[in-house]
Order: sequence, then structure tokens, then C-alpha cells
Amino acid sequence: MEDGKSDADLVGEALSGRTGAYALLVHRWSARVLAVCHGRVGNASTAEDLAQETLLRALRSLGSIREPERFGSWVCGIATRTCLDWLKSKQRSEVSIDRVEAPADESRSHGEYADDSWDLLYQEIERLPTECRDVLMLYYYSNSTYQELGNMLGVSAATINARLTKARQLLRHRLGKVGS
Repeated sequence: MEDGKSDADLVGEALSGRTGAYALLVHRWSARVLAVCHGRVGNASTAEDLAQETLLRALRSLGSIREPERFGSWVCGIATRTCLDWLKSKQRSEVSIDRVEAPADESRSHGEYADDSWDLLYQEIERLPTECRDVLMLYYYSNSTYQELGNMLGVSAATINARLTKARQLLRHRLGKVGS
């Protein structure tokens, strides 16, 4: 808590009309919200939109929070529901122009792919099973401990470790095939 106030204090202030308090909550929790969304939908740009939607929904529903000290878990729950709503909606079937792959150019040498390495990594992350992708994104976006992630996702720290290990193994395997 860089500002010295707890989530519960900031929720109380936001409910009393201090908009800066909600901005601090957003600053504190936006990386985790984005990680939850990215883990759920597997696409960075969609995740950003859904994270914004989540934070807006949270603001509108702030008066309904029962345990203000658990704001982080509450807003991550909203993120999960927002993503599930999106996944069930018609929007999921829409394909944006930037998601359409260009035809493969067989004449490219392996050296020319170096600039695309980050894109390739993100594509492979997006292909991971949801439970692995969720944990991986949360771990790297929010820099949380295994125990904190376990509490957030309702599983043990050992399960978090297993999922991260599986995600890393899958990425090594898939990226190893690309490089060969």
C-alpha cells in the first residue's frame, strides 16, 4: 500500500464521494484485473477492453461490496464474470482485422523471425489451457506469490506451482518446435 491506506479505507472514501480514492484502487488492482481478463480470454487487446469494463462495473457496484477489505478479490470476481459474459456473447464470434493471419511466406529465413519473437510468445500463451494461462498471466502481471494467487483463485499454492510448471513446459515445448 504505497499510499498507506487499506482497500477498505479507500472504498469508504470512494463511497463518500472522493473520486481520487477509487482512482487509487484502480491503480492498485488494474494489473491483476488485466491479468485475470487476459487469462480468461487469451487475447491482449480484448483483455484490455474487458479490464476497463470490469473497473467500470466495479465503480457502479461499489455500494454493494460487503467486505471492503477484500476489494481485490471482489474486483477479480467481477473480472471473471465480465469475461464469461463476453465469452457467451455474440462479440466472441466477431473477428477483427488484426486477428486475421497473413499468408505464410516460405521465403523468410529464421533470422527474420527474431523481430516477431514477442508476438510468437504471446500467441503461444494465448493457446495455453485456460487454467495455465490464468495462473501464468496473474503471476507475471501482478508479481504475486503462489499463496496470494492460490487465495485469489481458490486453490492451494501447490496447485499454482503445478499450473505454472505445466504452462512453462508447454511454452518451452511449443516454442522449441518453432525454433527448429
